[in-house]
Order: sequence, then structure tokens, then C-alpha cells
Amino acid sequence: MADIQPFAALRPRPELAAQICELPYDVMSSEEARALAAHNPLSFLHVSKPEIDLPPGTDPYASMVYARGRENFQRLIQQTALVPDPAPAYHLYRQVMGHHAQTGIVAVASCEAYLAGAIKKHELTRVDKEDDRVRHLEALDAQTGPAFLLYRAEPALEDLVAQATARPPEIDFVAADGVRHSSWTLRDAALNEAVRAAFERLPTLYIADGHHRTAAAARVSRQRRGAGGSAHFLAVIFAHTQLQILPYHRVLADLNGLTPNELLVRLAGVWRVVPDAPPQPLRQSTLGLYLAGRWYGLESQPAPTTAARPVQNLDVSRLQHEIIAPIFGIADPRTSPRLGFVGGIRGTGELERLIDRGDYACAFSLFPTSVEDLMSIADAGEIMPPKSTWFEPKLRDGMFCHRLEGAS
Repeated sequence: MADIQPFAALRPRPELAAQICELPYDVMSSEEARALAAHNPLSFLHVSKPEIDLPPGTDPYASMVYARGRENFQRLIQQTALVPDPAPAYHLYRQVMGHHAQTGIVAVASCEAYLAGAIKKHELTRVDKEDDRVRHLEALDAQTGPAFLLYRAEPALEDLVAQATARPPEIDFVAADGVRHSSWTLRDAALNEAVRAAFERLPTLYIADGHHRTAAAARVSRQRRGAGGSAHFLAVIFAHTQLQILPYHRVLADLNGLTPNELLVRLAGVWRVVPDAPPQPLRQSTLGLYLAGRWYGLESQPAPTTAARPVQNLDVSRLQHEIIAPIFGIADPRTSPRLGFVGGIRGTGELERLIDRGDYACAFSLFPTSVEDLMSIADAGEIMPPKSTWFEPKLRDGMFCHRLEGAS
């Protein structure tokens, strides 16, 4: 059991939410954040990426950066731009991006359940990134960006969500990127109890995104022995049927000493090469290749058989083990400076731009990993290759905050 609880959230005043709430800290560079937050003192980027308030070139992991983040967070509270809820409750958070809509339940989840495996992961974390989130969390004494969790769709929960969202939302705004964000508070005690009971019946939750945030929260919980609100971490939890996964593409800095023609010959010995294919693969077991100003399709040759381990069937796994490692000589995709990753939200046009201007030598586009694959791999205790999934739309930092000292 994952132990999902209501909590007394710290939230933006509705009329200020559009100015405050921002994309997650880890989907943009410091320079991009500095430009986005320019002329907006309420932007949560001053909290989540506080190096933007210090001279350019400041080490984002310097102690002064975390201290500035705390100062900026406290200022938003003192100005009542962020306001505490009077009592613990669940919230609902809906995002609408084009024709896609998803509504999740905002709650706090048990750190011990995560450590015990009731909240399953599918990615490895890096110690340096965990350390950064631990220091940020400790400096703020709060969790300000939620983990993105999912559960196998449960009709009882879906009915509760539909019932609660039938009324107008409390917060409702359209962000600069066109994504609409809306939220509701479940103030009825019976409804809150029904949500808690429905989660209690679920044996497993899965981390979709936010592995480092979750791991950092668990570390702080252990350090504090669960004191205050540290025993739980902030999360938005979605039914698996609602989620949209985009692909995570690869770019290669060089051709490992091969000419473009030699690379195509090597690839043809592994996958069938199809000239002038669409930039975005249309099905699994196909890849796109952008090389020397031209798109090629790569089709599995022969057709893949069911592997003993589900992770082996993923296109990102096959790309790594059949192409990137043997042909490009990159054995560890987590550490190689010759391999880059481009989130699907940027589109295949971004791959063309990076190659055409000479930043990289070639690019591989992929078909998205499915939610079902993610859950199967997590259930099997397997770990996906790095950057296997890009969930969209992204949850906004600052939309909900979970304070630890004395929090519920």
C-alpha cells in the first residue's frame, strides 16, 4: 500500500497563479530561466533556479544559491502571493494541452512506501542530482515541485475525480506555452475519505517522472526520522490511461571515425535502411536517422522477438545495444559526452537544427515508449535506459507546495 494522504498545501493566490507557476527546474538551462523570469519577480524560477538572481556564471550548486532560493520562497509567503490552506485536503490538478487533457490527484505519498517498493521506479538516479534536490529541499524546508506518479486506472477514483471537477475550478489559467492549468480542492470530508480509501485498495503506484525529487525526499525523511511533514513527499497521481508520453531522441557528436556512407553500410547490417522516410517513426521497432541533411528510416531486421526481460524490447534499449554501443563505441549512455538527448516536445525540427548547424553529426528519432511498457518494466524490477520517456504536459512548480516543519 502506498499510503496517500491529504495535506495542508501552500498555494498561489488564484489571481497570481499565472505569474507564479513555472515549468520544472530541470527542463531548462539557467540562461533560459533567466530570460523567462526577467521582469517577473513572482516567477517561481526565482525559487527553483535561484542562480538566475546571482551573477551569470555562478555555480548553481553554491551555498549562496540555495540560500537565495529560501529567501525568495519566504518573500512569496510574506507577500501572501503563496497562501497556506487552513486544513489538510486532497486537490485535483487538470492540464489541457491541445486535444490532450489529464487530471491528477494532488496528495502526499509515503517515503517509507517508496523505500519499500510499493511506489515503483523505472530509472536510476544520480547522486549529484539527488544531493542538489536534498540541499534545495533542506534550504526551503519544503517540497515545491511534485513527483509525477501514476496508478493502473481505477473506476472508483475516476468517478470521484469526475464528481469533484463538475464545479468551476479555484485556480484556472493558461500559461505562456498554451497549456491550461486548473485546480480544485476537495473540501468535503466524505469525499476526502473516499479518495483515501480508494488509494488504500491500490497495491502499487509508479513513478512516471520525478525520480530525483522522490529519492531526495526519502533521504530527508530518513535524516529527520519522519518528523513534521518529512515522512511524505508531494505528488500528483494520474490514472495510467490519461498520460501522454513523447519520445526522447538521441544526438551523436561524431560518427566514430566513419563517413556517412560507411555509417549507412554498418547500419544496414543491423536494421533495414529506408531512404527519405518520415522524420518521426510511426510505429515501434522503427527509428529515424537524420544524417547529412537527409532523413532515413531504420526498420527492425529481423522482427524483434519477445525478450526474457521486458526492458530489452524497448526501442531505446535496442538503439543503445544494437547501434550506439557497437557502431558508435558508446557503452555507457549515462556518462558519455558524445551522446545527447532531445525531449520530444522540441520536435524533430530541433534535431535537424542541431545537425545542420554542426553541433552534432547525426540524430536518431524514436517512437514513444508506452505507459504499459513502463509499468511492466517497473513490475519486473528492471531499469529503463536513461531518457526513455518524456511526459507532457509538465507539472508546474509552485502550483502546490508541501511544507515540512509541522506539516500534515
